[in-house]
Amino acid sequence: MPAKDVYHNVVRTALEKDGWLITDDPFKLKCGTKDLYIDLGAQKLIAAEKGQQKIAVEIKSFLSPSPVTDLENALGQFILYYDILEEQGSDRILYLAIPQRTYTEIFTEPIGKILLKKNRLRLLIFDQKQEGIVQWIP
Repeated sequence: MPAKDVYHNVVRTALEKDGWLITDDPFKLKCGTKDLYIDLGAQKLIAAEKGQQKIAVEIKSFLSPSPVTDLENALGQFILYYDILEEQGSDRILYLAIPQRTYTEIFTEPIGKILLKKNRLRLLIFDQKQEGIVQWIP
């Protein structure tokens, strides 16, 4: 199994504070003979719909000297997991969890705005100090 991201426990706590039940830590994907691991699987009861919403969350810290390289790597991993989940008919919605500073540094700039405009990924933005979710971008 891969090493946990530096913000793994922060995101887990933030999800739990937001009413999510962590069902998988990590969430295992099997594709052929390959095993892949998304950081977290979670579910939440939706009273209005009398059902459950299920998500999978890949956590990225964006701590390297190059935020663009971090973005390229995160986007590649997100697309791979997204496509596998879709191919397998999963009912989980995939999110990329990023720190609030990363959202400000990348996704308010043209390079990030393009990805959001094209609906390339879903973001869960968290505050690492407060261990809380700041924003969901579906």
